[in-house]
Amino acid sequence: MITLILPAVFIGLLFHGIHRKVIARIQGRPGPPIWQEILHTLKFSFKQTWIPKTASMPMFVFIVAVSIAIWTGAFYIIFSGGSLLLLFAVFMLHKITEHGLGLSSGSPYGKFGAIRSVMSAASEIPLFATIAGIYVVTGSLMISDITRYQEMHGPMLVGAFPIAIAMYIVILSKMHYGPFSIIEAKEIVSGNRTEHFGVWRAGLEVAYALKTFVLLAAFVLLFIGALPWYLMLLAMLIVLISLSFVCAFTPMLSPFDAVALQTVITGVLAVYIIILGVMG
Repeated sequence: MITLILPAVFIGLLFHGIHRKVIARIQGRPGPPIWQEILHTLKFSFKQTWIPKTASMPMFVFIVAVSIAIWTGAFYIIFSGGSLLLLFAVFMLHKITEHGLGLSSGSPYGKFGAIRSVMSAASEIPLFATIAGIYVVTGSLMISDITRYQEMHGPMLVGAFPIAIAMYIVILSKMHYGPFSIIEAKEIVSGNRTEHFGVWRAGLEVAYALKTFVLLAAFVLLFIGALPWYLMLLAMLIVLISLSFVCAFTPMLSPFDAVALQTVITGVLAVYIIILGVMG
């Protein structure tokens, strides 16, 4: 499993580059080369590194390590067929690290990003509905059981499409340059990551590359099923490109609109789950 982490980071960074490239081409811009995020990470690894005087030094450094650790754990959960509850617990922990990143530096921009990370916790609301919906349909929350269910009954992307849409919204909320990316909006520079530079930023890029890889892999496993590795990567790429199209055509929402929209989506899915439960 450890030997798969480095390829996953590489693919995640490549996916970030493809994401930026697709958005740029749709918007009529040339965009950076798709390997640009890999180069950025390498560049930051060798840049001069410091800790701001206003920062809380233990948190400033520790929060980067925690970010890498939780998504490494999520990677293990996914490919060991573990519990969906543990995976979604990582999604929730990610919000805590986002908040900590913003508060640790002492920068006003980082603090605004931290505040917005609390508001954007509404993006996790569809997670609860997704968990409930998957359990109602499959009768289990183990990823291994869910993939076996789909081998027998077909992909849940077809049989439980509204649940897949809710999970899709969750992934969209964690994508760069998306309608829900309120913690990194341009008016607050880089938001909660503004003051993390050098090796600290490289660590964050590694963590976020793992995050993107895990999110896309989770969607494919949960709603399409287990596939050979090359088809798995192809399916992940197709999901990524569809997300890039949404990000390219959708303006960034205000924090309040983001919360309202995600709450409405959860409400609609809750009604769908109740209907499934009654019919089942």
